Amino acid sequence: MVSLPGSPATSLLRFLFLGLTTLASPSRAQVELHVPAGLTKLRAVEGAEVVLPAWYTLQGDQASTKPKPWEVPTVIWFLLEGKNMNMSQVLAHISGVTSSKPGASLVYPMPSRNVSLRLQDLQEKDAGPYLCSVNLQDSQGTVRGHSSKTLELNVLVPPAPPSCRLRGVPHVGTNVTLSCQSPRSKPAAQYQWVRSPPSSQVFFAPVLDAIHGSLNLKNLSTSMSGVYICKAHNEVGSAQCNVTLKVSTGPEATVVAGAVVGTVVGLGLLVGLVLLYQRRGKALEEPANDIKEDAIAPRTLPWPKGSDTISKNGTLSSVTSARALRPPQGPPRPGALSPTPSLSSQVLPSPRLPRTDGARPQPISPIAGGVSSSALSRMGAVPVMVPARSQAGSLV
Repeated sequence: MVSLPGSPATSLLRFLFLGLTTLASPSRAQVELHVPAGLTKLRAVEGAEVVLPAWYTLQGDQASTKPKPWEVPTVIWFLLEGKNMNMSQVLAHISGVTSSKPGASLVYPMPSRNVSLRLQDLQEKDAGPYLCSVNLQDSQGTVRGHSSKTLELNVLVPPAPPSCRLRGVPHVGTNVTLSCQSPRSKPAAQYQWVRSPPSSQVFFAPVLDAIHGSLNLKNLSTSMSGVYICKAHNEVGSAQCNVTLKVSTGPEATVVAGAVVGTVVGLGLLVGLVLLYQRRGKALEEPANDIKEDAIAPRTLPWPKGSDTISKNGTLSSVTSARALRPPQGPPRPGALSPTPSLSSQVLPSPRLPRTDGARPQPISPIAGGVSSSALSRMGAVPVMVPARSQAGSLV
């Protein structure tokens, strides 16, 4: 240890020497990174810029914002992406060299203890948690401290211009729905429908669905015609669109109704023709000689009067006429005989015929007081030819 004289000048030199030695030897420096209270969660609008504030200090030197001559800081900003929190490097300042993604930069040039990050031309994909890490080294490359902090950035998106549509046929007495939807909005947009002047009107629930952007108009009248404006809005912006409603009357509604009725009738006729064709095809497939249970038997034509004929083999055939089969009209005449079903079951007396040699048998004449052959025919009797006997007793 060096011994110096005890003069006042010597004491001053000793103080300066010790002070310079202390400044040159940051052997126990401690780094602490800071962010503003209440600004750990930031919000910004898409297309704008935002600053993520952060700075570091050394233990025992809280007030100083300028780095010491021996301080060599390493600053890295990361974006934690996805559910797995993958670290994507946004900016890095290492060994005095700064590299960053487009739109990212440090607010203050290095060297500086303020390591705030500026992000310009923000996009929705830039939202998420950001991690700032600071490593402090001395001039010899020895690490003297480390600290990190996390901030969360939420990028809001104003509603994109919505599209307005009309669903339904705007005729008197019908119902229509006006729909409005914005393709992009963060947070989700709310919707409001108004009717433009001169018939200004503001709509509310239940006809208005502020979340889905629909407006239901029922029982239309011509006075409801006009321009309807939809406004999509959230906390950072708004956009709008409009649709013109023209309620029509007269033949247009009749034409539409007539077209619907005509379509229904046409379909009914088509179905009827198909069924008729199928039934006719089944009828043609049945056999032609198929006997129907409900068929009517053919009528029997009556034979004319006097149709009695003699067959070629010498026998007398009798055909009963339709008139003889009908019951007699009126009371029977005195002396008339009642008709019998057949004479074949009755025994008639055999008249004795004169014997003649080689002569053919003569027709039997009716017995006096008997029934003539024509009367017997009308009563349904069957005449019988009685063979004649020869003199020898044989049948002729």
